[in-house]
Order: sequence, then C-alpha cells, then structure tokens
Amino acid sequence: MAVHLSVESVASLPALRLRPWRDGDLGELLAAHRDPEVRRWTTNPLDDEAAAARWLEAQQEGWEAGSRYSFAVVAEGGTGDRGRLVGGAGVKEVEPEKVSAEVGYWVAAAYRGQGVASRALEAVSQWALDVPDGLELDRLDLLHSVENEPSCAVAEKTGYALMSLLDPLPPQFPAPSGGHLHARASAFAVTG
Repeated sequence: MAVHLSVESVASLPALRLRPWRDGDLGELLAAHRDPEVRRWTTNPLDDEAAAARWLEAQQEGWEAGSRYSFAVVAEGGTGDRGRLVGGAGVKEVEPEKVSAEVGYWVAAAYRGQGVASRALEAVSQWALDVPDGLELDRLDLLHSVENEPSCAVAEKTGYALMSLLDPLPPQFPAPSGGHLHARASAFAVTG
C-alpha cells in the first residue's frame, strides 16, 4: 500500500505532502535529528547514517507488514521549500483486530510554529480513522512527556482529548514528570 496525503495551503502556510519515507530522505532526516529539540523528545534519536538507514528500512518494513505507517512530511510551496522535508508523522502499533493505534510526529527546527505538526497530524488522523480506504481504527492514542507543552497544544488543536496522566517511564517519560495520554475517536466509532 502506498498512501500519499495532501494538505492544502492556507494563508501564509505552504501545502504539505505526506508520503512514505524513501532512501533518498537519509540526509535531510539525519540533519533534522541533529536538532536538540528533536533529540530531546524523540525516543529513538538518529546519531549517524547507519542508524538513519536502519530507521528508514524499519519504516519501509512497517508499511509492508501493515504494522506502522510512517510518513515524511514535505513542503509543497513557499520560498525555496518545495520538496523539502519539514517533518514526520505516522501511525504505529497497528495490529490485526486491535481497534486502536498510536500516532506520533515531529517537525524540523526551521518549520516549527508554522502549523506543520497540527496539519500533518490532522491528515494522518483523518486517514487512519475516517477515510474509507484508511486503517478504519476506532481510536488513536497520542503520548508525550508532560514537559512537552507544544506537543500538548498540537494534540488539543487536533481533537485529541487528554485522557490521563502517565507515571514516569524512561525513556518516553523521564522522571519525575511522566506523560500525557491523549486520544481521538473515529467519527464512526460506536460508544456504549
């Protein structure tokens, strides 16, 4: 399955294209992972080309296995940004007969504060939950460190309700802060 998602441009924000990762993304991916903020919040920071190559291979294997759908987020407009990697987003922990999965995202330093995370997360969430040819899950979970306030704002902006506080669990939620669990249900999910 090769899925490509599009996010239209709005006001001063460029259009975004979400596509499966490619081997040719290695250089831009590794450059993004040199950013201290990406390294701070990512549970699997990439330190060198070999690590980045293994990560890219794992994303491709996830698509093939149907267990992980990881997208490169690429700018489609703007001043010199066309085709440039601006972040990543995806759905992981997808299992047969399991009605929920987890989402994650990150944004390259130069593109933070421009709506990339919320727009990419919204596209991935709609595809996974509500689009007929999507994953058709009932719920998506979003986990982040309590200290990651920008991630909390993105979760709330995209309809992920805060469900619970999570105890510290290194390396995801280093002590003493713990984490937040946000969740978003499918528009078609039956509650009862």
